[in-house]
Amino acid sequence: MPKFPDVNVELIGHDGNAYSVLGRVARALEAGGASREDIDLFYDDATSGDYDHLLSTCREYVNVC
Repeated sequence: MPKFPDVNVELIGHDGNAYSVLGRVARALEAGGASREDIDLFYDDATSGDYDHLLSTCREYVNVC
């Protein structure tokens, strides 16, 4: 279960660029009411590894479809 289960982000079929993925998820978190602190924590965690880690972190925070 993601930390923000009510936030859905469609990544399949969109640009797979890491910055694009980060932006889509961050905007969705903001629209879903996440605090700036939560969004910063997401960024810090998501950028602390490789691309696979980024995607895994996205799934920890939001519903990815």
